[in-house]
Formats: sequence, C-alpha cells, structure tokens
Amino acid sequence: MSTSLSSLVECGTKLWLDSVDPVLVPPARDQGVTGATSNPAIVSDLIQSGRFDAQIENMIAVGDDDETIAWKMTDYLVSLAQQEFLPVWKETAGNDGFVSFELDPLLEDPATPLTHELRVARYLELGKKWSAGQENRMIKVPATEGGMACLEELAASGVTLNVTLIFTSRQYQAARDAVWRGAQRRPSLEGFKSVYSIFVSRVDVYTEQHIPDLTPATQGQVGIVNAKRIWRENRDFWVDKPVSLDQEMIFASTGVKNPDDSPLKYISALAGSDIQTNPPATNQAISESDVTFSNQVNEPLNAALVEEIDQKVDFGTLEDVLMAEGIRKFADPQKALLNQISEKRGSLAAR
Repeated sequence: MSTSLSSLVECGTKLWLDSVDPVLVPPARDQGVTGATSNPAIVSDLIQSGRFDAQIENMIAVGDDDETIAWKMTDYLVSLAQQEFLPVWKETAGNDGFVSFELDPLLEDPATPLTHELRVARYLELGKKWSAGQENRMIKVPATEGGMACLEELAASGVTLNVTLIFTSRQYQAARDAVWRGAQRRPSLEGFKSVYSIFVSRVDVYTEQHIPDLTPATQGQVGIVNAKRIWRENRDFWVDKPVSLDQEMIFASTGVKNPDDSPLKYISALAGSDIQTNPPATNQAISESDVTFSNQVNEPLNAALVEEIDQKVDFGTLEDVLMAEGIRKFADPQKALLNQISEKRGSLAAR
C-alpha cells in the first residue's frame, strides 16, 4: 500500500472500490480496499469488453432473455468480488468486506407504469431474492418513496442494506429510522449492519447552477458541510443503540466536477471515518500523490459557512432536483446495459 493510501486508512477511513472488475479487485485489495460496489454502468462496461462472451453465449444457448442475462451477469460479477472480500468479512465478524448489489433501477423509471404498491412489492421481492444465501452482499436500495417504503420489511427479514441516493438529512433520517424499526423486529441484532450513501459532489454542482449568490468561501463547500452534518447525525444516533457492528455512512460521488478543484478535495475533507467508495482511478490518484491524510471529518464546522448555507439553501428543492437527476442516472445505465446485451446477442449470433 502506498504511503498516501496507508495514511487515509490509518486515520479511520474504510476504502471501497466502485467496481467489481475481476481484474481490478485483487490489486485493490493489495492497496487496502476492503469492500466494493456495483451498478449497471460497471456491468455494462465489463460486458462490452468481450471478456465474458463465453458466459453470455451459454445463457443465450439455454434461452435466457436480455433482462435475465443482465441480472445473471450482475450476480456473477458481484459474487466474484464477494469471494475476494469474504476474508475481510470474516476477520471483522461482519463489519466490513461487503459488496453492494443494486436492485433494478428501472423500478423508478418515470416511463415504467408501476403503482407505488407494485413498486414496493418488487423491491421486497428482489431484495429478498438477491440477498438469499449471501454472507457479505449488501442490497442497494434508493432513498426514493418506493425504496423507503420497503426498508423496514427488508431489514426485518435480515437483509443487509445500503440505502443510496441520499442528498439530505431528511432522507437519511427517514431511511435510518425505517431500517432501525425493521432491525428491532429481528429475533436478534447480532449481525445487523446498515450503511447510508450520501452523495457529495452533486450537491456542489447543484448550488453552482441554482444558488449562484453563495459567497466564494461557501460555494463548493456545501456538499462537504452537508455530508459532515449527516455523518454526525448518524454517529450520534447509533451511539446508545445495542448494536455490535458499525452502522455507517458511505461518502459517494467524491470525484470533483470543478476542474479548478484538487482531485482529492472531497477525499481529504471527509477523511477519518466510515467508508469512501472510489473508482479505481481515484485510488490510483491517491496512491500517486504525496498527501498525508488526517482525520478531517470530525473537525468543527465553520459557523459562518453553516449560517449562510442554512439561510440560502432550500434543501427540499435541492432534494427534489437531485433525486430526479439521480433516478435518470440510475435508470439510463440499466437501459444501456440491456441494449448492450441485445447487441452482444446479435454479434455473437453472427459469428
């Protein structure tokens, strides 16, 4: 492990890889990465590479349709990553070493004519299906209305959850409370684990576009302040709960969008606790830097920044806009994945 990566881990951050590429996961483990996550864009890129044509040909030969192949390949790739991280899961008694499996993003596609009740029922069905028999798999559910409504039942059923697409404290609190209600319905809290993925840089993109009158000192810092405040809410909530495993925040969307920013802006500001999920290129940039990280997530917030943010940022409107964008960013890659498999089917048949 490089000195920079080592300092990030030593100050308290758990590193997870934003990829399940079987070629990239083993070296990531050597770099100190202890978990991973998947999404349709990652799976689509891997299928496009041609490295898994043999598996896809076998699925086509037995009559699988495109959607079935998409989910079989997702399950296969996530399972491979789980095998790599299973030793971590065992060594930490279930506190780390997970790989996240994202449920069907098309459930939230505005073009999908599902009632709320049907959407919730599908989340419950798929969450239980894809978690069954999996020791170190997390089921990734979005903090949408439909996703929130299934959390209590999934948690009560023993499903390990990663609640994603969180932008605001309101979303976090609603998700956390639903998961905790479900957890308390279990026969035992042994093995109960949950994480909550807060998206960071997208908040700053929003404020730059929609709240241009923020002062220069505050603009570009809202995502960090927001993430730190939610992280503290999470820490304070669980401190007196009878749980043996850490209930953690995942800091996601930590890549900078402003070219004037340091590529490690969010990594540095949120160093010191819980989980950062980074693409391979980000971890490589950390490895090649000469940065020595220290605990920053627990540093006191600048009171002037907090006051201005609370005066000028309507987090309800921010949530509405970013959730609509987030749903599209989740659904579009799944559509692309299905198209990729359809094209692969045609190209393999033409051989």
